This record gives sequence, structure tokens and C-alpha cells, in this order.
Amino acid sequence: MQVEIWSDVVCPWCYIGKRRFERALARFAHADEVDVVWRSFELDPSAPATIDVDLIDRLATKYGVDRAQAEAMNARVSGIAAEEGLVYRLDIARPGNTFDAHRMLHLGAERGVQRELGERLLAAYQSEGQPIAAHDTLVHAAVAVGIDERDARAVLDTDRFADAVRADEETGRALGITGVPFFAIDRRYGVSGAQPSEVLLQALEQAWAERTASTGTGA
Repeated sequence: MQVEIWSDVVCPWCYIGKRRFERALARFAHADEVDVVWRSFELDPSAPATIDVDLIDRLATKYGVDRAQAEAMNARVSGIAAEEGLVYRLDIARPGNTFDAHRMLHLGAERGVQRELGERLLAAYQSEGQPIAAHDTLVHAAVAVGIDERDARAVLDTDRFADAVRADEETGRALGITGVPFFAIDRRYGVSGAQPSEVLLQALEQAWAERTASTGTGA
């Protein structure tokens, strides 16, 4: 069974959703037979590499609220993240274009460390205040999960995996995905948002049961 997860590294709900999915998968009896693939989704494809406006002002502008309301939004999501064991520091987050981060995640998939690299990049942005569009940030994250620095920089110095990122995004549009995280199970079942782990577990179990019934093999 395949689970595809459309996500963006600057999405605070995506990190929460990742942790909740991992907990659901850990409780799923057939976890060893689940292939998890992370797909690219850019919350803001037009974002520049570096953004001078701080995250609070950016949120206030995006949602048409004042700064205090934007701070309350961040506090709420940070509190929910804490319930999942995550420490958010959105007050020091340094947003930027994430296209290169997604290209790096495709390199991670090629090397078998996509999940680990995704974790590292989410933490770099949500918790550590690292500039997510900076090549050094991406390279250091790649090296931390075992990718050779030269290989990581070679990707960033070219347009390698650009087509793969765009293909993920086009597939997401075709499936009607407009927000992340989004979990697609065998492209037959979809779960939108950072749902509780119980909801995700139920979706896995239902998809498995129906898959088993239709194939008669349980695989």
C-alpha cells in the first residue's frame, strides 16, 4: 500500500501532520508493507528566495488581520505542536521560496533518506530559525542525513529534479489538492489536514481492509 503525502517545509501544520502520521503508522499492523512517499507542494511558489518582512507581518497581510491576531495564530499552532513533542520558534522563522528544498527532498528520495531529510528541513525552519531558501541550509540538512556535500551542491547548482517537483505539483492539482498536508492512500482515499493520529490510523485500516477484500491477498 502506498501513502503519498503532499507537504511543504514551511507549513507548520505539515510538521504536526508528519508526527501524527508517524504515530498512526506505528500503530498500524501492516506498517512494514506501507510505502511512504513525500510529494512537493509550494504554499507560495512566487515567494522570493529571501523575505525581509517577518513572519508575523506576513501572516497579518495574508489573512487580513492585525499583528496581535497573527501572533495569536502562531501561538495556537505552536501550542498544538508542543502537544506532539515539537518545539516551534516561529518568532524567528525565516521564510523564503521552497522550490530548492523540494528538489533536495527528491535527492533524498533517490538516496533513501527522504523522510529523514524532510524531518531535518522542517525542524530547520519551524524550530531553528534557519533561512529555508539558503543553499547552505539545504546542504547542511542533506549532509546531516548522510548525503555527500558535493552531491547536494551539484543539485543546487543545476536544475536537477525541477521537473520532478513540478510533476508532483501537477499531480496534486489533478487530484484537487489545494492545501497541505494531504495524505493520499493508493490514490483512492484522501485525508486533508493534520488530522489526529486516530483519524489517520482509521484511514489506513479502512484502506487496507478494502484493498485486501478486492485483491484477496492482503498485499
